[in-house]
Amino acid sequence: MQTKYNIVKQAIKSKILDGTFQPHQKISSESELMKQFDVSRHTVRLAIGDLVNQGWLYREQGAGTFCADRSQVEAATNGNQKNIAIITTYISDYIFPSIIRGAESYLSEQGYHVSLFSTNNDHENEKRFLETILTQNFDGVIIEPTKSALTNPNINYYLNLERQHIPYIMINAYYDELEPINIVLDDEKGAYLQTEHLIKLGHRNIVGFFKTDDIQGTKRMKGYLKAHRTYGLPINPNNIVTYSSNEKETKPNQELRNFLSRTVDKPTGVVCYNDELAIKLLDVLRELKLKVPEDISVVGFDDSFLAKVSEVKLTTVAHPKSEMGKNAAKVILDLVKEKETNKKKANSSVESIVYDPQLIVRHSTKELES
Repeated sequence: MQTKYNIVKQAIKSKILDGTFQPHQKISSESELMKQFDVSRHTVRLAIGDLVNQGWLYREQGAGTFCADRSQVEAATNGNQKNIAIITTYISDYIFPSIIRGAESYLSEQGYHVSLFSTNNDHENEKRFLETILTQNFDGVIIEPTKSALTNPNINYYLNLERQHIPYIMINAYYDELEPINIVLDDEKGAYLQTEHLIKLGHRNIVGFFKTDDIQGTKRMKGYLKAHRTYGLPINPNNIVTYSSNEKETKPNQELRNFLSRTVDKPTGVVCYNDELAIKLLDVLRELKLKVPEDISVVGFDDSFLAKVSEVKLTTVAHPKSEMGKNAAKVILDLVKEKETNKKKANSSVESIVYDPQLIVRHSTKELES
């Protein structure tokens, strides 16, 4: 448990890092801080004194305490070290290692040290890592956004990256309000291809599972709907299952069991948010003694290693993975070079990249008999 002194100190530091307090701006008075945190004047003075000693604040006799300008200190500290940060939602599983390897190998070749941070898809972790990056003088940042479909509480930190001329790009998804340079797959088209494939095989009762706290999921749901409309198929709203990151281990499995417990109108095809989900749903089908694709067809997304290791080889949509990571590394270094040549440049010549998805047909789907 944090001490009151540390809580006050960290709160002031966070306001500096998210840009609430700008260089040479007066911070809250001791009395205001005492009231805000319900602490003694002694505690406030200890916290402020520590931040003054560390160069975050400075005092002016009779005027108050002000936010220090750390830019010159940080530039001197940074020296010739070349650092790029990669923030991802996960590091050790699914497609993320391939993305990271693609970026890390290229950056290492160019003489950059890479620091990896995993938010575990949690905004509080994202905030903590952004504070670290703003403190430790990184040349640039590659970011996979956390719960990108939701309002982000850390937008100020990204704006502060911009104010400090620290270039960043986003991969896999992006925070729309920031309009960042981004490298993504066309998720809407990918899900359209998933759904179209089943429709062309004669499926009419198709269930879709979408994780909708990430923008990929909302776009993939849009592709699912668009395919139904293009082919003139009525959309049954009950056939759309949405779930959050916190529900991914339980809700989809239970909903699939509910669909398959129907005595009539059972689904014949399943469109999955990703391969990871598809593998979990295959376990449910196995428990219910249903065969894929004889009894039901399943389509994944991402063409991860999981698509090929199960007993049923998944029909899925390809994700560029390591190529995305390598291109992310190239783009962030292009931005770093632009910054070095002209810090005040208004419009960057570096552009976003959108990959065109491709459907890979394997053995988890089949044509329905007329």
